[in-house]
Amino acid sequence: MDTIAWTSPNPSIPLRPQLRIVLAGGSGQVGQLLARHFQQQGHHVTVLTRGPYAAPWQTVHWDGQTVGPWTEYLEGADLCINLAGRSINCRYTPANRRAIYLSRIHTTRLVGEVIAGLTEPPKVWMNASAATLYKRAVDANRIDLPLDESSAVEQDAVTHSEPWSSRRGFTSRVVRDWEAAFFAADTPRTRKIALRSAVVLSPAPGTAFGVLSNLVRLSLGGKQGNGRQFVSWIHEADYARAVEFILAHEELAGPINLTAPSPLPNREFMAALRDAWDVPNGLPVPALAIRLGAIFLRTEPELVLQSCRAVPKRLLAAGFQFDFPEWPEAAEDLARQWINRE
Repeated sequence: MDTIAWTSPNPSIPLRPQLRIVLAGGSGQVGQLLARHFQQQGHHVTVLTRGPYAAPWQTVHWDGQTVGPWTEYLEGADLCINLAGRSINCRYTPANRRAIYLSRIHTTRLVGEVIAGLTEPPKVWMNASAATLYKRAVDANRIDLPLDESSAVEQDAVTHSEPWSSRRGFTSRVVRDWEAAFFAADTPRTRKIALRSAVVLSPAPGTAFGVLSNLVRLSLGGKQGNGRQFVSWIHEADYARAVEFILAHEELAGPINLTAPSPLPNREFMAALRDAWDVPNGLPVPALAIRLGAIFLRTEPELVLQSCRAVPKRLLAAGFQFDFPEWPEAAEDLARQWINRE
């Protein structure tokens, strides 16, 4: 397989001019972040989307379920990133669990089948994944231990009639089956990477950073639940740079954690966010209040209460350097960007 080399603003990451990059399901926060990042470097970006929209990059219609004219854009591409999947920011009703599961599994299988049949398949295929698939590990004092790519994956204690039939362990089950579908695809000429991402934080309304910042500015930004659950996160700039880094380093394949190297307990995470917004105090939100509020906000409490202490062992070992390795500095930068946009 040819090594990808290009020119880049970061001299440690060699890239070649005018790469062809296809983002499947790339109309959401992360997709637009990556499209903008690569477009600004002069690469040709195509976003496959159910609803084409006005953008400085090319958008092409697909339904994420059937083969169509969109497949020609993958022929000879340098990189395909599949980000398709229904948002998890919803109530985990049986219908929503089914949609969350199938939208990821079916789309990944579809992309794999298409790539397998191409004359000149993409050199690299990255598929979205999440760091929530790991089995939680604690020490004798019940403190969460760091979880890297070699850590154990959560397994179901019982067999369900359908993968989405039970709420218990659903998130881990989705990610585990999602990756299984990805790696099962018969694409020997394409290097494959599962992007086990933490929460990607961007200074925009409707994102996780936007929602939490609104709480802070309303003086509701205290610890959530007991505040001891770990928060894994990554600054949007480091997320885009990490994807670029993985693309340029041919030796990297398989699952890779895309998380900042310093996950921290929720109480510390929220305290640093308050400091970034210069808000001295914040009312704590008990777990019961979060569970009740989630009903009215039509979201799932585990998105806040679940602990995840994932670390980017493989990225660091490969030499990737984070611009924002610590949350206080990242929070200050994101808040500053938010203010400058207002």
